[in-house]
Amino acid sequence: MNIPFEVFREPAAMRARAEDLRRDGRKIAVVPTMGALHEGHLALVRHARARADVVILTIFVNPKQFGPREDLSRYPRDEAGDLAKARPAGIDLAFCPSAEAMYPAGSQTFIEVRELQQPLCGTSRPGHFAGVATVVSKLFHITRPHVAVFGEKDYQQLAIIRRMVRDLDFGIEIQGVPIVREADGLALSSRNAYLSPEQRAAALSLSRGLGAADAAFKAGERDARMLVAIARAPIEAESLARIDYVELRDADELSTIERIENRAVLAIAAFVGNTRLIDNRVLAS
Repeated sequence: MNIPFEVFREPAAMRARAEDLRRDGRKIAVVPTMGALHEGHLALVRHARARADVVILTIFVNPKQFGPREDLSRYPRDEAGDLAKARPAGIDLAFCPSAEAMYPAGSQTFIEVRELQQPLCGTSRPGHFAGVATVVSKLFHITRPHVAVFGEKDYQQLAIIRRMVRDLDFGIEIQGVPIVREADGLALSSRNAYLSPEQRAAALSLSRGLGAADAAFKAGERDARMLVAIARAPIEAESLARIDYVELRDADELSTIERIENRAVLAIAAFVGNTRLIDNRVLAS
């Protein structure tokens, strides 16, 4: 039975609709986003469509995950355009709340995944992952999914959400979808819209660094410092790019490692102009 498309803005109404669907025996998948949808987001929707009876897209630019000097005010917003893209990809319902609906006056509760939130992006974006974990927890309670789908480009975010779901017994299956890239290797990101043509060309240094390190790994290199140095070199050679971090970490715990023994993630964050971009590659023996 087809579900009439609806856009919900109030948490109580969205939750009531989700509860009705669950009582009808429908399997629900949710795709949480901040909007400004691109092909990477649509890949998440299609992944969800193949795994559930009902797909809910959420669009919410979450103020709690932006620092005081970050790009909350200029973050791209195009709800009508986003829904026009997402509906043919397979969404049934959308939840597009206001900040006031999500965080009523007096809200003061946050969720922290203490260890996983500390390294990598957590170092340069204090408080960011508490904002992420809190809003995702709220979205899960509101949309009542059986499955939730996230992109692997935000690797640390995905690890944190998986741990939160496990630690707090949410009973939700978390699915990760591989990074979607442009033909030249640039990882798709809503923030790519900020880049000038020259900056976009410079941003390719991130994927070049990851590709060079991956090639070295496949040729037998296992030393973390060497692989990091290989990944850094193309970015350091790019005058428009500035490295935030390039680190090799255990793929599950995000702990530091000296050599790759099993699975590791090589993660990069760099500024191109004023735009902060992230990318990663999983290296597995």
